[in-house]
Amino acid sequence: MASKPRTERRFRGVIMPTGSHPAIRKVKRQGAEPSIHGNKLWKSSCLLIDYLQKNPPEHCQRVLDVGCGWGVSGIWCARTFNSRVTSMDADPDVFPYLQATAELNGVQTEPLVSRFEKLTTRQLSQYDMLIAADICFWDELVKPVTNMVNRAVKAGVKQILIADPERSPFFEIAERCADKHCAEVVEWSTRSPIKASGAIMVLENA
Repeated sequence: MASKPRTERRFRGVIMPTGSHPAIRKVKRQGAEPSIHGNKLWKSSCLLIDYLQKNPPEHCQRVLDVGCGWGVSGIWCARTFNSRVTSMDADPDVFPYLQATAELNGVQTEPLVSRFEKLTTRQLSQYDMLIAADICFWDELVKPVTNMVNRAVKAGVKQILIADPERSPFFEIAERCADKHCAEVVEWSTRSPIKASGAIMVLENA
């Protein structure tokens, strides 16, 4: 007898639905089809969550989760720290998936459709912490992501964390942020219940 497909995984207290979860299947039936890699949960979110659990941030009342996809990192912050979270993605079609994931976790986040380069210093000044996972997948993203970090620092965002499975655009961004803002890169991995490895750029601006 074939085993039933797994409908969800749990990681550090957050529920992460799979594509076969009834709530996700319902969203799919309604026709939402993410385009910019926002079609599943990415493991770098686990790196970010694990790092934040072991290094609880001092400033996390208002969190911006950029390139959020299904939004699990921000959802975890809302659950764990009671943060007010804005989930930002360039693709409006990810938000029904994010909404379903947030509802499974008993929280809600504020959706924002925007691209990295459109985030203004004034908008960024509303947040204490900026988080991101798996946003550095193309060389063309190096400049807009780096410039977004520059504006976030100028806006007074106190902590910026970007997790990645160690792609070359990520290291280029981290190097530029190290030169300009003394950001550091921390190697990070998790074993259980989800195995993930990569690096996190940590920028303290408090």
